[in-house]
Amino acid sequence: MSLKVPKASNIQLFKEGYKVGRNKLLINHLGRLFVTSDAATIIREIEVVHPAAKLLVMASQAQEAEMGDATNMVLILGGELLKKAEHLLIMGLHPSEVIKGYELAAAKAQSELEKLSTFSLPSPLTHSSLSTALKPAIASKQYGFEDQLASLVAEAALSIMPANPKNFNVDNVRVVKIMGGSLAGSKVVSGMVFGREPEGTVKKVTRGKVAVFTTALDIAQTETKGTVLIKNADEMLNFTTGEEKQLEKIFKEIADSGIKVIIAGSSVGELALHYLNRFDIAVLKVLSKFELRRLCRVVNATPLARVGAPTPEEAGFVDVFETVEIGGDRVTVLQNTDGDHRPAWRNVEQPG
Repeated sequence: MSLKVPKASNIQLFKEGYKVGRNKLLINHLGRLFVTSDAATIIREIEVVHPAAKLLVMASQAQEAEMGDATNMVLILGGELLKKAEHLLIMGLHPSEVIKGYELAAAKAQSELEKLSTFSLPSPLTHSSLSTALKPAIASKQYGFEDQLASLVAEAALSIMPANPKNFNVDNVRVVKIMGGSLAGSKVVSGMVFGREPEGTVKKVTRGKVAVFTTALDIAQTETKGTVLIKNADEMLNFTTGEEKQLEKIFKEIADSGIKVIIAGSSVGELALHYLNRFDIAVLKVLSKFELRRLCRVVNATPLARVGAPTPEEAGFVDVFETVEIGGDRVTVLQNTDGDHRPAWRNVEQPG
């Protein structure tokens, strides 16, 4: 007995969708893999050869640097202008005439856009106005979270906004991503956040001086190999004792100068850590030279290439240095309540 399965009616009304997703898979010349839908990231990683395409890439990069958004719009608009220019050139127009026409059209479009403006920022910037202006750009990347993220970004930007907004330094606003928790736990910190704990036993310091060293906190080593001739046990004991006393003297001078927090740009030796714990000095390793520069701006300190007591002009200051738990991870927070142009960091907690 054979059965006939009826076909669905009006099946011709349905067709298979395009097998193209919104995200693109890229592999750059270094073999690194990217999965992204951001136009700025895509054009930054692809290798462009054609001169006209290179001009579009440069225009998109300028848009990214100036505004931080609408890079895809620049590419689409530039591509359409080139497409329309092709027909004009085929008709016999000279390229200079096409350029002149586009310049007139740009001036006309600029004047019309001024009339179409529906919202303008007030002269002293406020949190609500800045948040309203930021929402469209954030919604294009994080739809559904634009209200909360726009409020956080506006708070961070206003905390470091100079007198002339055109001099705003984008590098002063950083984002720290911490696994665990949720986006609701994000907050703005007027200072810096590091994803590691201090090296010593001191985990919290309130209103203390800060010294920043770019070298290792350890016994100084010679650049060339040397040989030390030791004849008896007393000479060996005196040799090691001399190094210990020298290191103790250095850190005692640092403690006597009022330093409560030390930022090390390299390794911290065990003997140095012992004396730092003895003198109740907190020590944090920051291996990135870029993070070290930002930290110096936060605490207003001068990085030192020598290990020793800093002068009052070289020492910085921090209101709160503490280790806290965020999203299941232990992080170190350096916070300053005053200061107009110090970096503001935004913690973003991501579900693990």
